[in-house]
Amino acid sequence: MTILEAKKICQNYYDITNPKEEDRFLFAEAMDFLIRETKNSDYMVDLGAMYYEQRQFDLALKYYEMAAEYGNCYAISDLGYIWYYGRTGEKNYEKAFYYFDKARQMGDLIAAYKVADMYKNGYYVSQDYEKYKEIIEALYPKVKDAQLLGDPLPEVFTRLARIRTEEGNVQEALRLYDIARDFLSQRIQAHAFFGDLNIMKWMIEDVYKLREFDPEDFGLYDLYYLLRSPVKVHFTFECDGHEVEAVPDNGFLVIRFDDKWFRTVDDFFKKAELGGELLTTRYEELLDFEVL
Repeated sequence: MTILEAKKICQNYYDITNPKEEDRFLFAEAMDFLIRETKNSDYMVDLGAMYYEQRQFDLALKYYEMAAEYGNCYAISDLGYIWYYGRTGEKNYEKAFYYFDKARQMGDLIAAYKVADMYKNGYYVSQDYEKYKEIIEALYPKVKDAQLLGDPLPEVFTRLARIRTEEGNVQEALRLYDIARDFLSQRIQAHAFFGDLNIMKWMIEDVYKLREFDPEDFGLYDLYYLLRSPVKVHFTFECDGHEVEAVPDNGFLVIRFDDKWFRTVDDFFKKAELGGELLTTRYEELLDFEVL
């Protein structure tokens, strides 16, 4: 394998919206080669991110730590996530704050809102809600005109929307949620990372605490709200009809999508496909949603 060949494999992987196991294997092999040949810390972060997404957190930690030794800001922030959520089996808020704050001082906006979260929750630092609000308010002008899908506009906007809700400014909260939803929908369309799907789910829950559901105007992600109770929904894709239904089963709700079954709503959003592509990739092509 040459460096050029390895880079081509990696680029092909990034172009795949629904990678399979063999795609991930080739990507890991190519990335490992590039790391050995170039010592470029960005490759270490990218490989760590792939393992993180696959919930192979020990391997993610290995490559994040490797990249952090080279001073990679993104790796330092990612190590904060490892320890904040206890991805390898142990939560350590002291380490999480250390890495998030270090990355924040290096200019990482994602690390900045996680530092804010730690002040809000009182994790390692003393609980300080005013400090939380101060950081989130300061982040707003830095992300409000974001163009890159990786920019933390949805994360900052949803936090600010909750602050506006507490202040009684519901219309501004809904405006922020709507912008965040559109931005996040595009991010998920390009790459359905489980963390982004969780943000979308929580956002939809928040929105419908403030806005009445409109059965005449809803789309794919509103299913996070609808599928919380028994319901059947019809929609079309390329003129063909499809159904998704929440079905009671031994005290739980399972999800039927056409002739396939999913254990949970989260499982449905993560795995449901049409024509070999994830529903989340095709969300703009899904039309005529109707509650039956």
